[in-house]
Amino acid sequence: MQKIRAAITGIHGYVPDYILTNQELSTMVDTNDEWITTRTGIKTRHILKGEGKGTSDMGAEAVKGLLKKTNTHPDEIDLLICATVTPDMQFPATANIIADKAGIKNAFHFDMNAACSGQIYALTTAAMYIESGNYKKVIFVGADKMSSIVDYTDRTTCVIFGDAAGAMLIEPTFEDVGIIDSIHQSDGSGRIHLHQKAGGSVKPASHETVDAREHFIYQEGQAVFKFAVSRMADVSVEMMKKHNIRPEELAWLVPHQANLRIIEATARRMGINKDQVMINIQKYGNTTSATIPLCLWEWEDQLKKGDNIILAAFGGGFTWGSIYLKWAYDGKRNQ
Repeated sequence: MQKIRAAITGIHGYVPDYILTNQELSTMVDTNDEWITTRTGIKTRHILKGEGKGTSDMGAEAVKGLLKKTNTHPDEIDLLICATVTPDMQFPATANIIADKAGIKNAFHFDMNAACSGQIYALTTAAMYIESGNYKKVIFVGADKMSSIVDYTDRTTCVIFGDAAGAMLIEPTFEDVGIIDSIHQSDGSGRIHLHQKAGGSVKPASHETVDAREHFIYQEGQAVFKFAVSRMADVSVEMMKKHNIRPEELAWLVPHQANLRIIEATARRMGINKDQVMINIQKYGNTTSATIPLCLWEWEDQLKKGDNIILAAFGGGFTWGSIYLKWAYDGKRNQ
């Protein structure tokens, strides 16, 4: 019996209209364009504005665009998984809300939280449902309204993050394309370096936690940077060795867009050149669960059926991992 593989058969992204530039940030906090660009590579980031607007609004726009683009009826979807660290609310799951807003009625849906690695954890999970043979059309959504948990008085974190969403349609194939392998790892001891202090069951919201500004991202930059460089590079190189992929055989590295220096260090370790790396951090910043979908969406028209692609991510937790896939279609067909 032929093995069922899970293939990405369509992708769509959404970014809010409002663009927050380095120049505008310099009027809000003690920073400047040179400081931000040198340390992160970021020039602009998109921010979701509007009363009552949340992660689900961006996710729903990405899903609706995906359905239209792939000529898929909402009733055909079996499952929707949303990777996010900024859910609309503690419950119900943001995936439930996205599905409702996108008109998806015949599916079940749930959220995954693995910080920035959630996007590849959730994609692997979606693939496993397809590989089971019981599901035909699964949507993965990576979406985060990071501006909702960013302290715009903290120059070490407020320059990094942006808001966005990306959605992928995953379907079964018997061809030699699709998701071939994944490696995922975690180290819970890293939680002390990157987390949100309050708002959970250990430290529920109170006047004290709000006054102490504990509902925002807390990050120890040096420790996170050092760990991210080594782990994201290690797991990408491990994937290449495992499948005997020579640098020249890799069409694309699609890295989580956390920091330009981390991306460049990963590429050097893999022995690939800059032309093989998708980089758009300068435009969007770190959109957490949406970075890899946004890259694939932007580069879609350059992707060719059979392209060897490695996705790699690192996030709070600590979490990290990589996915090796062969692209399933010529990207220009969906333009």
